[in-house]
Amino acid sequence: MAESGSKRMWCSIPERFQLHAAMLALQFGYAGFHVVSRAALNMGISKLVFPVYRNIIALLLLLPFAYFLEKKDRPALNWNLAFNFFLLALVGITANQGFYLLGLDNTSPTFASAIQNSVPAITFLMAAIFGIEKVRWNRRDGLAKVGGTLFCVAGASVITLYQGPTIYSPAQHVQNTGSSTSLFSSLALGDANGKSWTLGCIYLIGHCLSWSGWLVMQAPVLKKYPARLSVTSYTCFFGLIQFLIIALIFERNAQAWLFHSGGEAFTILYAGVVASGIAFAVQIWCIDRGGPVFVAVYQPVQTLVVAVMSSIALGEEFYLGGIIGAALIVVGLYLVLWGKSEEKKLAKEQIAIVSAAEHVPRPTSHSKNSLTQPLISSSSENV
Repeated sequence: MAESGSKRMWCSIPERFQLHAAMLALQFGYAGFHVVSRAALNMGISKLVFPVYRNIIALLLLLPFAYFLEKKDRPALNWNLAFNFFLLALVGITANQGFYLLGLDNTSPTFASAIQNSVPAITFLMAAIFGIEKVRWNRRDGLAKVGGTLFCVAGASVITLYQGPTIYSPAQHVQNTGSSTSLFSSLALGDANGKSWTLGCIYLIGHCLSWSGWLVMQAPVLKKYPARLSVTSYTCFFGLIQFLIIALIFERNAQAWLFHSGGEAFTILYAGVVASGIAFAVQIWCIDRGGPVFVAVYQPVQTLVVAVMSSIALGEEFYLGGIIGAALIVVGLYLVLWGKSEEKKLAKEQIAIVSAAEHVPRPTSHSKNSLTQPLISSSSENV
C-alpha cells in the first residue's frame, strides 16, 4: 500500500518538474563519479584494473534490460555489426575512459568536468567535417554553433596552456584546523601536485575527442541496428574485453586486482552502478522526454557541484587559468546549444510552411489572373 501510494504521489508531480529533479540528481551522480575516481587514484587503484571492474558491473546491469526490453526489436548480429561494435568500444570505452583516468590523475575533478563541457561543440565540429551536420554561415544558428565551437577550443587551450596563480586553496585551511587534517589525509593530492598539468589537460582533450567521436560514430550504427540498449551492451562488452587484454599485458602486479580497503570497493561499485548503470537509465529517460538539448544544458551544473565536492572532500585548489577556461567553455556550450535549438525551430517553421502550401486549394482556370497564384508561387520558392 505504501509503495502504490508513493507511486501515485510521484505520478501526480508534473513531468517537467520530474525532468528537472532527475537531471539535478544525474549531475550530482556524475559529479560524485569525478570525485570518487580521483579518490580511487589517490588510494593507489590501478588505472587499468579500475575500468575493468567498472565495465563488468555496468555490463551486468545493462544486459538484462537490453535482452528483455529489445528482444523483438533487436536485429540479428553479423560480422560487420560486430566489427562496428568493436570500433565503438575502442573509441567510446577504451580510449574515452583511459584518457579520462590519465587526465584526472594529472589534473583535478573540477577541470576534468569543465573540459567535458566542450563535448557538444567538438561533436558538432566532427559531424560538420564528416558531412553529418551542415554549417550555414548565412544564418544565426550556424554562426552560433561555429562561434560556440571556437569559444570551447579557446577555453580548453587556456586550461591546458595557462595554469595561473592559485585563486583558492582549501588545503591551507585544512592544515590550520588541526583535527580536520586526518579527515583529508587519505585523500590528499586533490590538485595533482607533482604531476604534469599540461599533459593531464592534453589527455582530457583526448578523452573529449574520443567521447565526441563515439557519439558521431553511433549515428550510422544505430541506423543499421536500431536497439540502443543492445548497442550499448555490445559496446560495453567489447570495451571490457579490450581493457582486460591491456590490463593483463601491462598490469603485472597481482595485488592490483585485489581490494585492499572498503574505500576501494566503494569507488569501483559507485563507478559501475551509479556512473554507468543508473546514470545511463536516467539520461535515456530524460533525453526521451526532454530532448538532448535539455539534457546538455545541465552539464555546467555538474562542474559547479564537482568544484564544491572536490573542495570539501579532496582539498582541491582552484587556478585562474582553469576558471577562465571553464567560463569560456560554458559560454561556448550554450552558444552551440542555442544554435541547435534555433536550427530545429527554423526546420519546423519550414515544414509548417510547406505543409500549409500543399493544403491550399489550387485555383481553377478562370481565376488565373487573381493574386492568389503568384502569392503561392512566391512563398513556395522561399521555402
